[in-house]
Amino acid sequence: MAARTPLSEEELSCPVCCEIFRDPVVLSCSHSVCRTCQQTFWETKRSRECPVCRRRSSKLEPPTNLVLKNVCEAFLESSSQRSSAGSEVVCSLHNEKLKLFCLDDQQPVCVVCRDSRKHRNHRFCPIDEALTEKTKLQTALKPLQKNLKVLEEAKEDYDRTATHIQTQAQHTERQIKEEFEKLHQFLRDEEAARIAALKEEEEQKSQMMRRKIEEMNGEISSLSDTIRNIEKEMEAEDVQFLQSFKSTEKQVQHSPKDLEVPGALINVAKHLSNLKFRVWEKMQEIVQYTPVTLDPNTAHPNLHLSDDLTAVDKRDQGSSLPDNPERFDKYGCVLGSEAFNSGTHCWDVQVGDSDDWSLGLIPESVSRKGDSFWRSLWRLNYSKGTGKYWIRCPGAPRHYVTPKEKLQSLRVQLDWDRGELTFTDLPTNAHLHTITHTFTDRVLPYFCNVTPCPLRILAGKTSVAVEQHSGS
Repeated sequence: MAARTPLSEEELSCPVCCEIFRDPVVLSCSHSVCRTCQQTFWETKRSRECPVCRRRSSKLEPPTNLVLKNVCEAFLESSSQRSSAGSEVVCSLHNEKLKLFCLDDQQPVCVVCRDSRKHRNHRFCPIDEALTEKTKLQTALKPLQKNLKVLEEAKEDYDRTATHIQTQAQHTERQIKEEFEKLHQFLRDEEAARIAALKEEEEQKSQMMRRKIEEMNGEISSLSDTIRNIEKEMEAEDVQFLQSFKSTEKQVQHSPKDLEVPGALINVAKHLSNLKFRVWEKMQEIVQYTPVTLDPNTAHPNLHLSDDLTAVDKRDQGSSLPDNPERFDKYGCVLGSEAFNSGTHCWDVQVGDSDDWSLGLIPESVSRKGDSFWRSLWRLNYSKGTGKYWIRCPGAPRHYVTPKEKLQSLRVQLDWDRGELTFTDLPTNAHLHTITHTFTDRVLPYFCNVTPCPLRILAGKTSVAVEQHSGS
């Protein structure tokens, strides 16, 4: 009996996907297809038709073709073993050398694959020619790898920024609650004080009325006794009545004490007149106003800002902060939160014992990265190393100023419209220097401190003005 010829790849291929059968099922018409192909075909057609002959299948769940499944698995295993046994890479299906490259499927194939139904009408080229594309791809891959690294680094920055946003929000919320709690406590204390004053007045006037009522009760009792005596005298015999008439007449002439009690009522107007305004006016004792607030998003990581954003000092260990575009990354600088492009503005700064500081202005549009921003500053500098104060402006040499004593606090005043930036010794009101420049851009207050001793923006004086209106 002649040996049976082994089945070819084409005979073991699904008529739908043209691949070696994977979990084949047998339909009522005896055709076999991959289970996945059968399910997809039926879902697309919405009918249980055979993909080959279009005959309707009588079974909703076609059974597995176990014989075909075992033959296909054996074929794939045999092909894999033949491929791994040789020293060269060969086709896993036909055990032939992979000499061609299918341009349509982008995979190496053998000459038998080229003639198979799976690759019918496909384009091919020799393996050697296809390898030249590998070199081109490697060259093209380098900028992609570089871009990937940039994106990964950017993502790390974004992750840090996202974490910092949450930290900022939590810290800011806590600060807001603390500040409002101070206001709430002030209002509770003020409410208690005013209610206590009301209760005190109520007690005083209630005691006064109780005394008056006691006096009145005494008067009523005395007058009642007098009336009874007079009535009794009037009932006596005529001669006896006349004998006591003189004393009885004196009792009739009795006049009561003054019954009016001025100012007896609660002075409601005193307690309620402009109540909210007077509380608001008194609130000035606990509130402060600073004309410039530091922007923590611009501060170098080594700087530490006070909770109220009015003081800055340097710490030995920097904070882990996002390297956002607004932040200085090389020098211990921080900016005010509000930019100016008109008007007059003034802020006082206590420099105290700081050994190295700088105050002034910077254009809002200048980059804060590196050290190029130094060329765009208008500033007054001090360094303990030299013991000198000097002015620096864009494009101009140093100009030294010589105060009589070491500066402790300064006033920085900007007149944007007139183009003047003036520095004044605050305690003595001595003029130090005025920089003149025609400003065209928005500018920000600038602060630099590289010592642990803080620079502090001083609170300004506040007042409540009331406009009086006279009646017509």
